[in-house]
Amino acid sequence: MIEDNHSFIFPKGEKLSSNWFTGDAFLTPLLARDRNNDFALGSVTFEPGARTNWHTHPRGQVLMVIEGKGWYQEKGKAAQAIKKGDVVNIPENLEHWHGASASDKMVHVAITNYKGEENVVWLQPVTEGEYEKVNNNQ
Repeated sequence: MIEDNHSFIFPKGEKLSSNWFTGDAFLTPLLARDRNNDFALGSVTFEPGARTNWHTHPRGQVLMVIEGKGWYQEKGKAAQAIKKGDVVNIPENLEHWHGASASDKMVHVAITNYKGEENVVWLQPVTEGEYEKVNNNQ
């Protein structure tokens, strides 16, 4: 099936770096940080199997899932299934990852707060074993 980009709320955007993402993930910036807003806002599309590395946000992040199904996992805890309509409030400096399920695409809007000039600290990739365990336990 060919995707009709016009049926989505936001365009798919530009491919994100494999330094911080596994698989095909794309970003459409929606609002840049400015003097009125100490956050960045963007739509992130994760193709099936795509996910972030483990990472933290010095002042937290909010995810609003607008399409599909995926996963959110905090270090040391079981992964949570997330789907269209879910909102995830991520506390500051909490190690976590998020992305699509192995079989479904997932799109979320991310609201990422800044602390000084920093809004994310990238860590190691989610291993294939960690990801397979999450998807096999669904």
